[in-house]
Amino acid sequence: MSPRLRRGLLGAAAVLLLGYASIHAMVWRHALARLAAPPQRPADAALILGNRAYKDGRPNPCLTGRVDAGLALAKAGTVRQLVFSGGVDSEDGRIEAEVMEQHARGAGYTGALLLEPVSQSTRENLSMSRAVLQAAGVRSVVIVTEPYHLWRAERLAHATGFDRLFDVQFAAAPSACWQQWGMAFKGALREPLAIVNNAANGYLH
Repeated sequence: MSPRLRRGLLGAAAVLLLGYASIHAMVWRHALARLAAPPQRPADAALILGNRAYKDGRPNPCLTGRVDAGLALAKAGTVRQLVFSGGVDSEDGRIEAEVMEQHARGAGYTGALLLEPVSQSTRENLSMSRAVLQAAGVRSVVIVTEPYHLWRAERLAHATGFDRLFDVQFAAAPSACWQQWGMAFKGALREPLAIVNNAANGYLH
């Protein structure tokens, strides 16, 4: 490899690394801001976005943590019902929405609950939940997900027109995926790649 080509490759790698680091920092700054600013207005429903259903043979704490955040909103009287969105998990064949329902009921939740059991991505969580929410007469929604996932979820909500159909707020779930360094590190490293992928496909604008 010639010195000129080597310098070019190193320069390109440096640009990519800088871009990745910039997105990573933006995601984490936004996450911290959302954690410090929980929803302030009552809403008709909390929409909990799906995630991998099981990890190491047990319910994935990244998923159950989101449900717990929704349960806290319901217990505080901020939302009147819960909506779980997530289809078949490719890794274990379980339906994410059903796993979330089982966790909520197991935690003692007896309130109103709706399922959207088909979606396979954040974009589909939002688009496929619209009909479920509208059929239930929902007009205001708190979208619940991991802190580092919120930046993308917010922009997808706008890009898909979700925030024009409903009065939308967002809630960061302070789950084990945020509190345990290994999980947070993995999730936050993956999120910039998901942002780039969504942007490249024209989903973010």
